[in-house]
Amino acid sequence: MALNFATNNSLSSITALPTSISGGALNLISTSTASSSSSLSITSGIDSTYKEYIFKFINIHPSADDALLTFNMSADGGSNYNVTKTTTFWRASHPEDDSSTSLGYVASFDLAQGTGYQNLMPAIGADGNDSAGSGTLHLFDPSNTTFVKHFVSTIQEMQEDNKSLQAFIAGYGNTTSAIDAVDFKMSSGNIDSGVIKLYGVS
Repeated sequence: MALNFATNNSLSSITALPTSISGGALNLISTSTASSSSSLSITSGIDSTYKEYIFKFINIHPSADDALLTFNMSADGGSNYNVTKTTTFWRASHPEDDSSTSLGYVASFDLAQGTGYQNLMPAIGADGNDSAGSGTLHLFDPSNTTFVKHFVSTIQEMQEDNKSLQAFIAGYGNTTSAIDAVDFKMSSGNIDSGVIKLYGVS
């Protein structure tokens, strides 16, 4: 069998991919900007167009110190945010003064068939303008009416006591109904500032 080699294998020379290669593109659907907002509700753009949706959190800053960014899902266009969820939550943290570190599961932040809001960013600092949190939330196949709705999230934040904290959250909405809206809010106070971008993955 003869082997064929490209005479010019520089990546910079590639101008287009073969039609048989596709996927992996992020398609911006919407941008929501907080300004002392009680919540940021995304009620459009979540449908059967994509099998995966990604929410990107950029510098989420609360109005109240020690507040948590939370989220919930809706199966009725945002009239109710009360999807039953089972979730997990663990985190790693390290303070600026190098006084201690922690790594572990946080049982108080998970849900077991709960309909309440799921914690994403715990105890974000509000006492300084430099305190904020950023990260992602992936929601898989929300329009599927056969399977439950899986999600995973990774967060990095400056916690209220000057700690670098990374949180890992995962779970599923225990419903076979299509999810068509998602709501984000703080556990107390408002989302003082920050941006949430919604992308579809093609």
